[in-house]
Amino acid sequence: MSDHAHHGYIADKDAYLKRLKRIEGQARGLQNMVDDEKYCIDILTQISAMTSALESVALGLLNDHLAHCVMEAVEEGGDTAREKIAEASAAIARLVRS
Repeated sequence: MSDHAHHGYIADKDAYLKRLKRIEGQARGLQNMVDDEKYCIDILTQISAMTSALESVALGLLNDHLAHCVMEAVEEGGDTAREKIAEASAAIARLVRS
């Protein structure tokens, strides 16, 4: 079995890729706005929208990770469970700090 079969987001991979491509387009749009010397507030508004989009992807991936990878590890128990829970906790801490 390949490593990819273990990732919880695989079922939603196409949706995540679509959303990330949309975010990539937003980043290019922001570059154009700065290059075209658009109004600061308009640029900040677009940055806020892009940040929200990234946070949405991050929360979806986190949910998939908890529902699949962490849940599977908890069912196995032992060190694997403790490692996955610590890993998820660290990821949540990084998201909260950002």
